[in-house]
Amino acid sequence: MFSGLRFTSLRLRLVVVFALVALTAAVSASGIAYWLNREAVLTRTQDSALNDFRQEMQNRAATLPLHPTEEELRRTAEQMAGGSSGYSVLLLGERAAGKPIIGASDPDTFTLADVPAALRVAVDTERPVTEGNDHPYHLFWQRTERGRTPFLVGGTKIDGGGPTGYMFKSLDAERADLNSLAWSLGIATALALVGSALLAQAAATTVLRPVHRLGEAARQLGEGKLDTRLRVSGTDELADLSRTFNSAAESLQKKVDDMSAREESSRRFVADMSHELRTPLTALTAVTEVLEDEQDSLDPMIAPAVALVVSETRRLNDLVENLMEVTRFDAGTARLVLDDVDVADQVTACIDARAWLDAVELDAERGIVARLDPRRLDVILANLIGNALKHGGSPVRVAIRTEGQELVIEVRDHGPGIPEEVLPHVFDRFYKASASRPRSEGSGLGLSIAMENALIHGGSITAANSPDGDGAVFVLRLPQDPDAVDADPDAGPDATDGGEQGEVEER
Repeated sequence: MFSGLRFTSLRLRLVVVFALVALTAAVSASGIAYWLNREAVLTRTQDSALNDFRQEMQNRAATLPLHPTEEELRRTAEQMAGGSSGYSVLLLGERAAGKPIIGASDPDTFTLADVPAALRVAVDTERPVTEGNDHPYHLFWQRTERGRTPFLVGGTKIDGGGPTGYMFKSLDAERADLNSLAWSLGIATALALVGSALLAQAAATTVLRPVHRLGEAARQLGEGKLDTRLRVSGTDELADLSRTFNSAAESLQKKVDDMSAREESSRRFVADMSHELRTPLTALTAVTEVLEDEQDSLDPMIAPAVALVVSETRRLNDLVENLMEVTRFDAGTARLVLDDVDVADQVTACIDARAWLDAVELDAERGIVARLDPRRLDVILANLIGNALKHGGSPVRVAIRTEGQELVIEVRDHGPGIPEEVLPHVFDRFYKASASRPRSEGSGLGLSIAMENALIHGGSITAANSPDGDGAVFVLRLPQDPDAVDADPDAGPDATDGGEQGEVEER
């Protein structure tokens, strides 16, 4: 019934609370019932025995002579103990002044040594007769134990110098009855505990089933199933909660649909704009190439303007190409064209194509081969190395190594580093560094595009400052074989009664 429950489970906690409440109530009720029955049984037995003993003392012991013989005491004690109360009797008298004698109904069962000293003192103490006290001697009793058996001991003395009598009654039968009662109450408590657990389980099932459905619906909603709704029945608080959930889900779905529509519209606008710009840019690029070829023969007053037009046209062309690449990533249409690539040769080719050989140091072993998209790797390297050259300081060092099944390419510059407030944003689109690093003439999309190209390979790029404080370090990590990562079944979702000794009491 409770298999699979965690300690933090609401169902288990509900069952435990029910059980504890039931256990507390059952134990309290059983304890009170036991205590009341115990007192009733002991008081009834005690009153019956003491009343009978007092009557026997008045009827038999009081008729004895002032100085009885031992035989008279023994015979009277036997007569007093012969009733139905089932106690033993001990009588103490004096055959002469200062010469005590004892008569016992059963010397093997009850002797003077069984009488507690405190009880003997209380019985022998003579009290003054007053308006509130008619007799100098009273009947006293005490519960005690001998071995493991409980006993009731009572005693009194005949007024006017008669004998002193003690009674001794076993309470073993009453203890047995009370033990049986305790067992019965214990069984009733256990049954109440089991019953409460069953009731708690039934209540938990009734209450938690809607909660479970709500949790399952929330999970589906979190997974993107925005059309998830709960069936509402009843008018209780859980029904109100289900209605609130449905209302929130409907509102969320509407907002997500609106945002998706706006995002799709924005993406389509950027893509359309980029495509539309390519035609005039092609013409502008051709014109600027002609102007650039003729720049040396132009009027010195016009040459700077021509140089500016050429530079800005190239920058605009790069921006349009970057925007088109970004829209492909956003639309999910970017695809890898994998090939076995010698990484060192690829990095060398990237540096050589951009005339960076004099400014870049390459630390790479030959023969490191990875299955990558060469064009996208070139885009990543061009952006990382170009960023280091623009914002850092020469020389820029590129180190290539492998760690397990990962290819690691580290690009380090020797500039002022990246401010701590800038580090979290270096891969954000259109983000440019603060004044602490020289302002770039780029679009602010380069590092973002590099990160997208790394992610599509199943890799990542991290940016940090060098531990020795000399420059920034960008680390590119790519799987050497993306297909193997995607096929890995263990890859995560981001991979492609004892007796009592009582006080002496007077009765």
